[in-house]
Amino acid sequence: MPSRITDDVIGSLCEGDHPAFEVVYSELAPLVIGYLRSRGVSEPEAVCNDVFLALLKQLSRLTGGPSGLRTLVFSIAHARVVDELRARTRQPERTSYEPALDTRVTESAEQSAVLTMSTERIGQLLEQLPDDQRTVITLRVIADLSINQVAELLDRSPGAVKQLQRRGLLALRELLSYPDVTSAASPTMTELP
Repeated sequence: MPSRITDDVIGSLCEGDHPAFEVVYSELAPLVIGYLRSRGVSEPEAVCNDVFLALLKQLSRLTGGPSGLRTLVFSIAHARVVDELRARTRQPERTSYEPALDTRVTESAEQSAVLTMSTERIGQLLEQLPDDQRTVITLRVIADLSINQVAELLDRSPGAVKQLQRRGLLALRELLSYPDVTSAASPTMTELP
């Protein structure tokens, strides 16, 4: 089929004639989209629209009739391809995050300690803490409550809860440094060095 883009259509296009633009777009847009797809552009239709918007701004440099128009359109399209390829090298490809597929996830120190220690041993260690520290540790670690939630529950300030948690964790660390200590023969908190 012969091209509908003639010198008269190009002249009308340069004067801002909308029907002339429709002729040019309907004939060249499918070719531009095909070119963009073949070059791996992620959104060829959107880039094609951008090409024709840029064409409108550059009509003043148009020379060479229909052949010159085609050259100008594809030079703009090629520049958009190069721009996208450069942008890809600057920014890594974005993919959605799938937590189930993330192999980098490791368990926390708390999770590791809980899994390696028996429930009985954990109970023995917690029994050696003062009641308020034991309560805060169990609410924070086992119940997974926030500092503010524990403070509200115990009718204490968040700062007091943080202090009780810190003291309880330090006491547990100290107790864990005595691996042979059992609940029957364990020193009380006041007997620890």
